[in-house]
Amino acid sequence: MKKLKLLVIPFILAGMIACAPQGEKCPEVDFDKELSEIRSVLEQYELARESEDFSTVEQIWASDEDIVLFGTEGDEQMVGFAAINKAMSRQFDEVENTLINISEQKIKISKDGNIAWFSQVLDYNFIYQGVGMSFEGIRSTGVMEKREGTWKLVQGHLSVPYEAELEVEPR
Repeated sequence: MKKLKLLVIPFILAGMIACAPQGEKCPEVDFDKELSEIRSVLEQYELARESEDFSTVEQIWASDEDIVLFGTEGDEQMVGFAAINKAMSRQFDEVENTLINISEQKIKISKDGNIAWFSQVLDYNFIYQGVGMSFEGIRSTGVMEKREGTWKLVQGHLSVPYEAELEVEPR
């Protein structure tokens, strides 16, 4: 029994160190409150994209030069908010009457309550050159960081499902 206790103690200490480095006390995290705030930010983000509200988009993304958003185009990697803003501006100029529906949203929060990652499915409806268009099932993932009490996007990735048809060669 003593051996079992000795084996368990390092794991308990490691857990304490991971949560509170340098002997600091682990913060109390209200995960339900944080989850609600994150959901709200993600909803605000999609509403801002629908209404072409640059100021809200800018408030939601961290302003760091190394944040990243991968878009649905093969070579679409935007680094820094200026690049994200430029791509969104181009999109806002080309499409109108955007409607985005969020489903299958999953959010996880780190134990210290400062990092979150999410996945969700977006149905994206809009008018392009006078024609109604729809992309259904866009996969959206990302990472958020809590900074000065506010959740900020620091990484995002959009992808469109690809239905590959595999051909089986006869043996």
